[in-house]
Amino acid sequence: MLVKDFTFHLPQDLIARHPAPKRDGSRLMLLDRTSGLIGEDTFCNLQNHLQPGDLLVMNDTRVIPARLFGQRPTGGRVEVFLLRRLAASQEQWECLLKSSKKIREGQDILLESGMNAVVLSRSVLDNWVVEFSGDEPFGLWLEREGHIPLPPYLQRDDCPVDRERYQTVVAREPGAIAAPTAGLHFTHQLLAQLDANGIETAFLTLHTGLGTFQPVRVERVEEHKIHTERFIIPPATAEAVNRTKAAGGRVIAVGTTSARTLEYSAQRSGLVEAGSGEADIYIYPGYRFNVVDALITNFHLPESTLLMLVSALAGREHILEAYREAVSRGFRFYSYGDAMFIS
Repeated sequence: MLVKDFTFHLPQDLIARHPAPKRDGSRLMLLDRTSGLIGEDTFCNLQNHLQPGDLLVMNDTRVIPARLFGQRPTGGRVEVFLLRRLAASQEQWECLLKSSKKIREGQDILLESGMNAVVLSRSVLDNWVVEFSGDEPFGLWLEREGHIPLPPYLQRDDCPVDRERYQTVVAREPGAIAAPTAGLHFTHQLLAQLDANGIETAFLTLHTGLGTFQPVRVERVEEHKIHTERFIIPPATAEAVNRTKAAGGRVIAVGTTSARTLEYSAQRSGLVEAGSGEADIYIYPGYRFNVVDALITNFHLPESTLLMLVSALAGREHILEAYREAVSRGFRFYSYGDAMFIS
Protein backbone atom coordinates (compact mmCIF):
# COMPACT_ATOMS: atom_id res chain seq x y z
CA MET A 1 0.00 0.00 0.00
CA LEU A 2 1.51 3.32 -1.10
CA VAL A 3 1.50 6.54 0.90
CA LYS A 4 0.79 8.51 -2.29
CA ASP A 5 -2.57 6.74 -2.51
CA PHE A 6 -3.71 8.91 0.41
CA THR A 7 -3.39 12.31 -1.19
CA PHE A 8 -5.87 14.93 -2.36
CA HIS A 9 -5.81 18.46 -3.70
CA LEU A 10 -6.47 21.17 -1.13
CA PRO A 11 -6.59 24.86 -2.05
CA GLN A 12 -4.64 26.88 0.53
CA ASP A 13 -7.59 29.18 1.19
CA LEU A 14 -9.53 26.26 2.69
CA ILE A 15 -7.05 25.87 5.57
CA ALA A 16 -8.75 27.37 8.62
CA ARG A 17 -6.12 29.66 10.12
CA HIS A 18 -8.40 30.96 12.88
CA PRO A 19 -11.25 29.37 14.85
CA ALA A 20 -14.88 29.80 13.80
CA PRO A 21 -16.86 32.47 15.70
CA LYS A 22 -18.69 29.73 17.65
CA ARG A 23 -17.30 26.33 18.61
CA ASP A 24 -20.44 24.43 17.63
CA GLY A 25 -21.14 26.66 14.64
CA SER A 26 -18.78 24.66 12.45
CA ARG A 27 -20.13 22.66 9.54
CA LEU A 28 -20.54 18.91 9.97
CA MET A 29 -20.12 16.49 7.08
CA LEU A 30 -22.02 13.24 7.54
CA LEU A 31 -20.46 10.14 5.99
CA ASP A 32 -22.10 6.72 5.98
CA ARG A 33 -19.09 4.41 6.04
CA THR A 34 -21.03 1.51 4.56
CA SER A 35 -22.67 3.20 1.58
CA GLY A 36 -20.43 6.24 1.18
CA LEU A 37 -23.45 8.55 1.18
CA ILE A 38 -22.61 12.12 2.18
CA GLY A 39 -24.79 14.63 4.01
CA GLU A 40 -24.26 17.93 5.78
CA ASP A 41 -25.44 19.70 8.91
CA THR A 42 -24.19 22.15 11.54
CA PHE A 43 -22.26 20.78 14.52
CA CYS A 44 -24.75 22.19 17.04
CA ASN A 45 -27.28 19.72 15.59
CA LEU A 46 -25.11 16.70 16.40
CA GLN A 47 -27.80 15.27 18.68
CA ASN A 48 -30.02 14.71 15.63
CA HIS A 49 -27.53 12.11 14.42
CA LEU A 50 -27.07 10.28 17.72
CA GLN A 51 -29.42 8.06 19.67
CA PRO A 52 -30.00 7.00 23.27
CA GLY A 53 -27.50 4.33 24.23
CA ASP A 54 -24.66 5.91 22.25
CA LEU A 55 -21.46 6.61 24.16
CA LEU A 56 -19.16 9.49 23.26
CA VAL A 57 -15.55 9.02 24.35
CA MET A 58 -13.61 12.28 24.61
CA ASN A 59 -9.95 13.09 25.21
CA ASP A 60 -9.55 15.44 28.20
CA THR A 61 -5.87 16.25 27.61
CA ARG A 62 -4.88 19.89 28.01
CA VAL A 63 -2.43 21.61 25.67
CA ILE A 64 0.54 23.13 27.46
CA PRO A 65 2.02 26.45 26.22
CA ALA A 66 5.00 24.55 24.89
CA ARG A 67 6.77 27.19 22.74
CA LEU A 68 9.36 29.25 24.62
CA PHE A 69 11.70 31.96 23.38
CA GLY A 70 15.03 32.86 24.93
CA GLN A 71 18.58 33.75 24.13
CA ARG A 72 22.11 32.62 24.72
CA PRO A 73 24.21 34.63 27.20
CA THR A 74 25.95 36.07 24.12
CA GLY A 75 22.63 37.26 22.69
CA GLY A 76 21.68 34.68 20.03
CA ARG A 77 17.99 33.76 19.83
CA VAL A 78 16.87 30.24 20.82
CA GLU A 79 13.45 28.66 20.44
CA VAL A 80 12.57 25.90 22.92
CA PHE A 81 9.71 23.49 22.19
CA LEU A 82 8.67 21.32 25.12
CA LEU A 83 7.83 17.72 24.23
CA ARG A 84 7.34 16.00 27.59
CA ARG A 85 8.43 16.17 31.20
CA LEU A 86 11.00 13.53 32.10
CA ALA A 87 11.53 13.82 35.85
CA ALA A 88 8.76 14.35 38.38
CA SER A 89 11.16 15.63 41.04
CA GLN A 90 13.02 18.00 38.71
CA GLU A 91 11.98 20.25 35.85
CA GLN A 92 13.76 18.21 33.22
CA TRP A 93 12.04 18.09 29.85
CA GLU A 94 12.63 16.52 26.48
CA CYS A 95 12.70 19.42 24.02
CA LEU A 96 13.33 20.53 20.49
CA LEU A 97 15.78 23.42 20.21
CA LYS A 98 16.11 25.79 17.28
CA SER A 99 18.98 28.25 16.99
CA SER A 100 21.06 29.89 14.29
CA LYS A 101 24.16 28.44 15.96
CA LYS A 102 24.95 24.89 17.04
CA ILE A 103 23.48 23.80 20.36
CA ARG A 104 25.94 22.25 22.83
CA GLU A 105 25.60 20.35 26.08
CA GLY A 106 26.03 22.56 29.13
CA GLN A 107 24.78 25.64 27.30
CA ASP A 108 22.60 28.16 29.17
CA ILE A 109 19.44 29.63 27.70
CA LEU A 110 18.05 32.78 29.30
CA LEU A 111 14.26 32.90 29.17
CA GLU A 112 11.83 35.68 30.06
CA SER A 113 11.07 36.79 33.63
CA GLY A 114 14.07 35.20 35.33
CA MET A 115 13.71 31.62 34.14
CA ASN A 116 16.91 29.82 33.16
CA ALA A 117 17.40 26.65 31.09
CA VAL A 118 20.45 24.41 30.87
CA VAL A 119 20.97 21.95 28.01
CA LEU A 120 21.95 18.68 29.71
CA SER A 121 22.25 16.03 26.99
CA ARG A 122 20.67 14.30 24.05
CA SER A 123 17.54 12.27 24.81
CA VAL A 124 16.93 8.65 23.89
CA LEU A 125 15.03 9.88 20.80
CA ASP A 126 17.90 12.25 19.89
CA ASN A 127 16.08 15.38 21.00
CA TRP A 128 17.47 17.49 23.87
CA VAL A 129 17.11 17.14 27.65
CA VAL A 130 16.77 20.57 29.22
CA GLU A 131 16.47 21.52 32.91
CA PHE A 132 14.63 24.67 33.96
CA SER A 133 15.11 26.70 37.16
CA GLY A 134 14.02 30.11 38.35
CA ASP A 135 12.60 32.23 41.15
CA GLU A 136 9.11 30.67 40.85
CA PRO A 137 7.73 27.20 40.09
CA PHE A 138 8.23 26.34 36.44
CA GLY A 139 4.56 25.41 35.96
CA LEU A 140 3.34 28.83 37.07
CA TRP A 141 5.95 30.55 34.91
CA LEU A 142 5.06 28.39 31.92
CA GLU A 143 1.34 29.17 32.06
CA ARG A 144 2.12 32.88 32.00
CA GLU A 145 5.07 33.10 29.62
CA GLY A 146 4.70 30.09 27.30
CA HIS A 147 3.15 30.26 23.84
CA ILE A 148 0.43 27.97 22.48
CA PRO A 149 2.04 25.48 20.03
CA LEU A 150 -0.13 26.03 16.98
CA PRO A 151 0.45 23.59 14.11
CA PRO A 152 2.99 24.81 11.54
CA TYR A 153 0.45 24.75 8.71
CA LEU A 154 -1.45 27.65 10.31
CA GLN A 155 1.55 29.81 9.39
CA ARG A 156 1.05 32.31 12.20
CA ASP A 157 2.06 32.99 15.78
CA ASP A 158 -0.37 32.36 18.60
CA CYS A 159 -2.61 35.16 19.86
CA PRO A 160 -4.71 35.60 23.03
CA VAL A 161 -7.80 33.88 21.59
CA ASP A 162 -5.80 30.67 21.08
CA ARG A 163 -5.40 30.33 24.86
CA GLU A 164 -9.10 29.45 24.98
CA ARG A 165 -9.97 28.15 21.54
CA TYR A 166 -7.04 25.74 21.12
CA GLN A 167 -8.32 23.88 24.19
CA THR A 168 -11.45 21.75 24.42
CA VAL A 169 -14.04 22.67 27.05
CA VAL A 170 -13.25 19.36 28.81
CA ALA A 171 -9.45 19.88 28.89
CA ARG A 172 -8.12 19.19 32.38
CA GLU A 173 -5.00 16.97 32.21
CA PRO A 174 -1.94 19.03 31.08
CA GLY A 175 0.53 17.33 28.80
CA ALA A 176 -0.41 17.66 25.12
CA ILE A 177 1.50 19.69 22.54
CA ALA A 178 -1.39 19.55 20.06
CA ALA A 179 -5.12 19.79 20.69
CA PRO A 180 -7.47 16.82 20.14
CA THR A 181 -9.18 18.94 17.51
CA ALA A 182 -12.45 17.04 17.08
CA GLY A 183 -13.28 18.03 20.65
CA LEU A 184 -12.88 21.74 19.87
CA HIS A 185 -16.42 21.81 18.41
CA PHE A 186 -18.15 20.87 21.66
CA THR A 187 -19.64 23.37 24.13
CA HIS A 188 -20.85 22.76 27.68
CA GLN A 189 -24.39 23.44 26.45
CA LEU A 190 -24.15 20.86 23.67
CA LEU A 191 -22.78 18.24 26.07
CA ALA A 192 -25.68 18.95 28.45
CA GLN A 193 -28.17 18.55 25.60
CA LEU A 194 -26.65 15.22 24.63
CA ASP A 195 -26.79 14.00 28.22
CA ALA A 196 -30.44 15.02 28.49
CA ASN A 197 -31.15 12.91 25.39
CA GLY A 198 -29.62 9.76 26.87
CA ILE A 199 -26.24 10.04 25.18
CA GLU A 200 -23.50 9.27 27.69
CA THR A 201 -20.02 10.80 27.69
CA ALA A 202 -16.84 9.20 29.03
CA PHE A 203 -13.29 10.51 29.17
CA LEU A 204 -9.78 9.28 28.64
CA THR A 205 -6.44 11.06 28.32
CA LEU A 206 -4.00 10.85 25.44
CA HIS A 207 -1.25 13.47 25.46
CA THR A 208 -0.86 14.24 21.78
CA GLY A 209 2.84 14.35 20.94
CA LEU A 210 5.37 15.28 18.30
CA GLY A 211 4.26 12.59 15.87
CA THR A 212 1.11 14.58 15.14
CA PHE A 213 3.24 17.04 13.16
CA GLN A 214 5.67 14.59 11.61
CA PRO A 215 5.06 13.72 7.94
CA VAL A 216 5.23 10.15 6.68
CA ARG A 217 8.61 9.92 4.96
CA VAL A 218 8.45 6.43 3.49
CA GLU A 219 6.88 5.22 0.23
CA ARG A 220 4.94 2.29 1.63
CA VAL A 221 2.37 2.72 4.38
CA GLU A 222 3.50 -0.40 6.21
CA GLU A 223 7.08 0.89 6.59
CA HIS A 224 6.17 3.93 8.67
CA LYS A 225 7.08 3.79 12.37
CA ILE A 226 4.30 5.23 14.50
CA HIS A 227 4.99 7.55 17.42
CA THR A 228 4.08 6.72 21.03
CA GLU A 229 1.87 8.85 23.24
CA ARG A 230 1.07 8.68 26.94
CA PHE A 231 -2.47 7.64 27.82
CA ILE A 232 -4.73 7.06 30.82
CA ILE A 233 -8.04 5.15 30.72
CA PRO A 234 -9.97 5.50 34.00
CA PRO A 235 -11.91 2.47 35.31
CA ALA A 236 -15.24 4.30 34.82
CA THR A 237 -14.47 4.81 31.14
CA ALA A 238 -13.44 1.21 30.54
CA GLU A 239 -16.63 0.06 32.27
CA ALA A 240 -18.82 2.44 30.24
CA VAL A 241 -17.30 1.35 26.93
CA ASN A 242 -17.59 -2.37 27.65
CA ARG A 243 -21.14 -1.95 28.97
CA THR A 244 -22.15 -0.04 25.85
CA LYS A 245 -20.69 -2.70 23.55
CA ALA A 246 -22.41 -5.48 25.49
CA ALA A 247 -25.76 -3.68 25.25
CA GLY A 248 -25.44 -3.20 21.49
CA GLY A 249 -24.90 0.57 21.67
CA ARG A 250 -22.44 2.55 19.59
CA VAL A 251 -19.07 3.67 20.92
CA ILE A 252 -18.34 6.96 19.19
CA ALA A 253 -14.77 8.18 19.45
CA VAL A 254 -14.40 11.95 19.52
CA GLY A 255 -11.20 12.33 17.53
CA THR A 256 -8.50 10.02 16.28
CA THR A 257 -6.70 10.30 19.63
CA SER A 258 -9.64 8.71 21.44
CA ALA A 259 -9.98 6.09 18.70
CA ARG A 260 -6.33 5.08 18.90
CA THR A 261 -6.39 4.85 22.68
CA LEU A 262 -9.50 2.66 22.75
CA GLU A 263 -8.22 0.34 20.04
CA TYR A 264 -4.78 0.09 21.68
CA SER A 265 -6.35 -0.88 24.99
CA ALA A 266 -8.51 -3.59 23.44
CA GLN A 267 -5.70 -5.33 21.53
CA ARG A 268 -5.15 -8.04 24.13
CA SER A 269 -8.65 -9.15 25.11
CA GLY A 270 -11.03 -7.31 22.81
CA LEU A 271 -12.27 -5.35 25.82
CA VAL A 272 -11.12 -1.90 26.90
CA GLU A 273 -8.95 -2.14 30.00
CA ALA A 274 -8.36 0.59 32.57
CA GLY A 275 -4.76 1.67 32.96
CA SER A 276 -2.01 3.88 31.64
CA GLY A 277 1.04 3.58 29.44
CA GLU A 278 2.41 4.45 26.01
CA ALA A 279 0.14 3.82 23.03
CA ASP A 280 1.83 3.05 19.72
CA ILE A 281 -0.95 1.49 17.64
CA TYR A 282 -0.76 2.21 13.90
CA ILE A 283 -4.13 2.04 12.15
CA TYR A 284 -4.39 1.96 8.36
CA PRO A 285 -6.67 0.19 5.84
CA GLY A 286 -6.94 -3.49 6.58
CA TYR A 287 -7.23 -2.89 10.31
CA ARG A 288 -10.37 -4.30 11.95
CA PHE A 289 -11.81 -2.07 14.65
CA ASN A 290 -12.62 -3.84 17.91
CA VAL A 291 -14.20 -0.98 19.83
CA VAL A 292 -14.96 2.11 17.74
CA ASP A 293 -18.26 2.06 15.85
CA ALA A 294 -18.30 5.69 14.71
CA LEU A 295 -15.96 8.66 14.73
CA ILE A 296 -16.22 12.44 15.02
CA THR A 297 -13.13 13.96 13.44
CA ASN A 298 -11.73 16.93 11.56
CA PHE A 299 -10.34 16.91 8.02
CA HIS A 300 -6.73 15.74 7.95
CA LEU A 301 -3.55 16.40 6.00
CA PRO A 302 -2.80 14.49 2.79
CA GLU A 303 -0.63 11.39 3.25
CA SER A 304 -0.93 11.58 7.05
CA THR A 305 -1.40 8.70 9.47
CA LEU A 306 -4.67 10.31 10.56
CA LEU A 307 -6.03 10.20 7.02
CA MET A 308 -5.02 6.53 6.93
CA LEU A 309 -6.90 5.90 10.19
CA VAL A 310 -10.18 7.38 8.94
CA SER A 311 -9.68 5.45 5.69
CA ALA A 312 -9.38 2.25 7.73
CA LEU A 313 -12.76 2.99 9.30
CA ALA A 314 -14.71 4.21 6.26
CA GLY A 315 -12.68 2.91 3.30
CA ARG A 316 -10.11 4.87 1.31
CA GLU A 317 -12.41 5.44 -1.67
CA HIS A 318 -15.23 6.77 0.53
CA ILE A 319 -12.88 9.06 2.41
CA LEU A 320 -11.19 10.51 -0.66
CA GLU A 321 -14.58 11.10 -2.30
CA ALA A 322 -15.78 12.82 0.88
CA TYR A 323 -12.66 15.00 0.88
CA ARG A 324 -13.20 15.93 -2.77
CA GLU A 325 -16.78 16.85 -1.89
CA ALA A 326 -15.59 18.86 1.11
CA VAL A 327 -13.25 20.86 -1.13
CA SER A 328 -16.05 21.39 -3.65
CA ARG A 329 -18.39 22.67 -0.93
CA GLY A 330 -15.76 24.89 0.67
CA PHE A 331 -15.40 23.11 4.00
CA ARG A 332 -12.66 24.45 6.27
CA PHE A 333 -9.75 22.07 6.89
CA TYR A 334 -7.41 21.05 9.71
CA SER A 335 -7.23 21.97 13.40
CA TYR A 336 -9.57 24.98 13.39
CA GLY A 337 -11.65 23.61 10.52
CA ASP A 338 -15.00 21.86 10.16
CA ALA A 339 -15.92 18.37 11.34
CA MET A 340 -16.96 15.01 9.92
CA PHE A 341 -19.14 12.36 11.53
CA ILE A 342 -18.34 8.88 10.18
CA SER A 343 -21.08 6.45 11.15
